[in-house]
Order: sequence, then C-alpha cells, then structure tokens
Amino acid sequence: METYEELLEQGFKHIPETARKSERFEIPKAEGMFQGNKTIITNFSSIVSELRRDAQHFLKFLLKELATPGNLENNRLILGRKVSSSMVNAKIKEYAEFFVLCKTCGKPDTEIMAKEGKDILRCSACGAQNPVKL
Repeated sequence: METYEELLEQGFKHIPETARKSERFEIPKAEGMFQGNKTIITNFSSIVSELRRDAQHFLKFLLKELATPGNLENNRLILGRKVSSSMVNAKIKEYAEFFVLCKTCGKPDTEIMAKEGKDILRCSACGAQNPVKL
C-alpha cells in the first residue's frame, strides 16, 4: 500500500502546469494599434479596472511617463505620438509596482487612502501601510 505522500506526489504529476500557478493577479498588457502618428490603446478601461485604480490617476501617470499628450475617448486612450507596446507595458508594470502591489507582501489587495495629509498604500492582506507619492 502506498503512503499518503506518494499518492499526493502522483496526483500533482497529473495537474497541468497552468493550474499549478498560485498567482491570481497578472499585470495587464496594453492592446492597441497605430493610426497615423497616434497610438490607440483599445483596452484602457479594462486595464484600469484590473488595477482597481482611478482612471484619471493612471492616465496622468502614463502621459507623464511616456512624455506625450493624450486623451480618453470611448474607453480608449489616444496618445499623441507613436509609442511601442513594450514601452507602454513597461509603464503599466511600473505603475502596478508603485501604486498597486504591496511593498511588504507583494499582493494586489491594496487601496490608496489619505492619512494625516499623506497618501498611503494600505494592504488589506497583510495590513502594511506604505507612503506613496501621487
């Protein structure tokens, strides 16, 4: 008769690799296209909802970091110049690391709140509070 550990090991061998992933949050990727000199991010609103942050705050961050003018139009972001998807995705990742992921436990269960005149990134998973600069 097999031991519990042996049976467990056999069971794990039959689980597909994708089902073994324990991470429930993935940093969203931008989808878009070029139209003349402009870059259009078609899934801007879904990125904002996955990050669970204010659209205007995220927009302001992206425009500043990409050094380009832009505006929202019908849930799409229209950038005033051609910007590569790798650059946009790098800035989305940077935003998530600064304003979404907890600095202590790395989980996305955070919210930005004002405390004593300062903006704080508060994690509901571990309770950590870290200052952020908006």
